[in-house]
Amino acid sequence: MLDLHCLNEFSRSHCVTICAFLVPANLIATAQTILFTILRRSPIQIFSISTMAIAYATLMILHVISWYIVGVVMAPTFILMFLGITCLIINCIAIWLKQQRVEIDYLSALSKILSVAIVKTGIAKA
Repeated sequence: MLDLHCLNEFSRSHCVTICAFLVPANLIATAQTILFTILRRSPIQIFSISTMAIAYATLMILHVISWYIVGVVMAPTFILMFLGITCLIINCIAIWLKQQRVEIDYLSALSKILSVAIVKTGIAKA
């Protein structure tokens, strides 16, 4: 039988090590998912990296919940929870977009946004 008390104690006693692994892993895997989606990679590649990123995000959320259980409510717990939820949402959206076969030309949309921003700020004045 799975003893949640031991898992929570392990999570809290090795917090620095767990966070030192999960924060970069979340950011790198989610950035890779975004990059693969922008470059229109195959669904298998997006699903595999998104699945790994979702696992990292879920572990981060569960780790923070172990701190909430004992009543530790501080800025780092909110920041890490926000990071985990944001990464989870981004990866789920990437999977959903690929599953629905929604193809967006991200690079042309980004160039249009940047050109509008440059014109509005007056950077392009000659």
